[in-house]
Amino acid sequence: MSAVRRLVHDHWKVVATFAAIFVVWEAAVLLLGVKPYILPKPTTVLAQMSTRMPTIVDGALATLQPMLAGYVLAVAVGVLLALLVAFWQGFRDTLYPVIVFLQIVPKIAVAPLFLIWFGYGLLPKVLLVFLLSFFPIVVSAVTAFRSVDPDILDLARATGAGPGRIFWKVQLPHALPTLFTGFKVAAALSATGALVAEFVASDRGLGYLLVGYSNNMDTPMAFATILVVSLMGLALYGAVEAIERVAIPWHVSRRSAEPELSGNP
Repeated sequence: MSAVRRLVHDHWKVVATFAAIFVVWEAAVLLLGVKPYILPKPTTVLAQMSTRMPTIVDGALATLQPMLAGYVLAVAVGVLLALLVAFWQGFRDTLYPVIVFLQIVPKIAVAPLFLIWFGYGLLPKVLLVFLLSFFPIVVSAVTAFRSVDPDILDLARATGAGPGRIFWKVQLPHALPTLFTGFKVAAALSATGALVAEFVASDRGLGYLLVGYSNNMDTPMAFATILVVSLMGLALYGAVEAIERVAIPWHVSRRSAEPELSGNP
């Protein structure tokens, strides 16, 4: 099966569902006579977006920088902290409660403080994306590294393998599926983090545009901005999922999908 046919086979139901939603949305607005500033038609949103595409593209590029930088930082720091928490009791007793407390703190309340401390620019937005993204990574990674069956570890030690070899050959492969679950959740949150950061700590980007469009009651462009941000988050999620397919092709979730993809019973 070609790559295009495989892609269509995998996602045609999703495409059809969204197409049906847009058709119902369009028909409902027309039949109910809803004003465009309250709820615009999808065709109006797309038409408005096409006329202001340079502005949207410039805003998307500005938003993409903190989104990617904050996400990569969250992955790096989150996995490192998870290793410390998972394998050292002292860090588990002292560091993990602090991480949980930081997650409870409302991120939108911290954003103005970042603006005071760091001013406008890339850094406060990166930090806010990082704060929103890293907690799912830490939680999933701690669970992943601590969920290896002790009997398997004992068997590995019985073969004479040292701690390093056990980690690379047993614990890390076992942890990867759960790790990627956290990575994908964080990828979805990173777009939200970048947008929220631009609400209060930016003079450009899609979040900045969204605030302006909302204040001017330009609802079609507000919807267009939300659509672009959602597609960016979806693209990052898809990229992480593609890496997951390459990294763990042996996992049961991948192997169980093969018969369906190949068309075999």
